[in-house]
Amino acid sequence: MAQVRGDDVTIAGAKLGRYRHVCAFFRDPEEEYQTLLPFIKEGIDQGEKALHIVDPVLVHHHRLRLESTGMDTAELERSKQLEVRGWEQAYLRSQGGFDLNDMLSLIEEMLKSGKSEGFPLTRIIGHVEWSLEDRPGVNDLIEYETRLNTILPDYQDPVICVYDLTQCGAGIVIDGLRTHPMVIVGGILHENPFYAPPEEFLRELQSRQSSQ
Repeated sequence: MAQVRGDDVTIAGAKLGRYRHVCAFFRDPEEEYQTLLPFIKEGIDQGEKALHIVDPVLVHHHRLRLESTGMDTAELERSKQLEVRGWEQAYLRSQGGFDLNDMLSLIEEMLKSGKSEGFPLTRIIGHVEWSLEDRPGVNDLIEYETRLNTILPDYQDPVICVYDLTQCGAGIVIDGLRTHPMVIVGGILHENPFYAPPEEFLRELQSRQSSQ
């Protein structure tokens, strides 16, 4: 496991410790931005990279919300400190569908490139509503989430997976909860008592598939 830097990552009013894979549940955009904007701005102010993967329809709106805090998004993107991607540039870049192994490789590539560009940390925020679209591979979301837990302990960078409770069904929410060691509920960060280690949860997923 990578050595965690000091108390320099704050989210939802608390310091983020050694577990930096977080699922964040929100009911509306106001709750989401109220929670995440201070986290984003803190990283920018500390010279860290921000990489956000959002619904392509909302990319412009997302930039406007960042600018509402005083961030110069054009300059930040020019300097590569900010990167905003639509789903087709990340989760759905494999011929319009989701390729689990490709996305795991992309996450590592993103984290390594941030370091090579001179940023001490890369703070990644990714929305998961792409998994609700009728695309190849989207049912692999939960396996992807749990396999991330075999990769992320080698890095210090926080990865926040955003779940819209008004769109995601109960099954996705419950499984999403079980694949993240940290969780944000009601705008508050908690260590997740329902987290299942990847080896355990992968066995469960395989059992589910074999019983279908």
